[in-house]
Amino acid sequence: MKKKRNLAKRKRILFIVIFILLALSVVYAGIMFTRAPSGVSTKAGELVKSDYVLMILQCVVGMIVIFLPAQAEQRFGIDVPDLMEMIYFIFLFCAIYLGEVQNFYYRVPFWDTILHGFSAVMLGALGFFLVDFMNRSRTLHLQLKPFFVSFFAFCFATTCGVVWEIYEYTADQLLGTNMQKFMTADGVVLSGHAALGDTMKDIIVDMVCALIIVMVGYWNLKRMERRRMQPTMKLVETTTVTKDD
Repeated sequence: MKKKRNLAKRKRILFIVIFILLALSVVYAGIMFTRAPSGVSTKAGELVKSDYVLMILQCVVGMIVIFLPAQAEQRFGIDVPDLMEMIYFIFLFCAIYLGEVQNFYYRVPFWDTILHGFSAVMLGALGFFLVDFMNRSRTLHLQLKPFFVSFFAFCFATTCGVVWEIYEYTADQLLGTNMQKFMTADGVVLSGHAALGDTMKDIIVDMVCALIIVMVGYWNLKRMERRRMQPTMKLVETTTVTKDD
């Protein structure tokens, strides 16, 4: 019990720190937006107005979605594990604060790919958790087999990845941002097959990483199912032996 309280305390501290960082980043980006040049960057590392628009958008979205676990617990009675919430907060920190505000997407090689792999694994695990919650619900009366649980988790993680790509495309079209990385850090606009590279890479990484965590989850569920069936099988064998005697 003490360990659980300590974990909950760390979760609250992590939540507050990340929320404050995102709020301060919105203020910072708003100030820099008024000073930044318009159009396309002409110098390496120079940020233009569209970059700060993207920074503000991402931080505001982060400040909203960081409340999703708490809202799910309050409205639907889902008891999201504290550790899973902390991993979710850390992902938002890495994706938004480090990725957009500190510009890790350009500073750190494969940062975007790492985050997509991380998010696919996290969402796949969340898919397993949601099915487990529905299986334990007294109103739904679900008892899904390991294959269908794994299939749901895979579809859930992959769909979330696709929705994210749609969000990136929509933001780029409406706000003139560069979330889909169709333009390099030096301002070179990609075209044709090269322009599709980032989006297709993200979707492929999402699917592959989701498939990996789903395979691990499926193997674990099958092992647990066999363990549950062993006492029943022994009982049947004992009953059969008794009847024969």
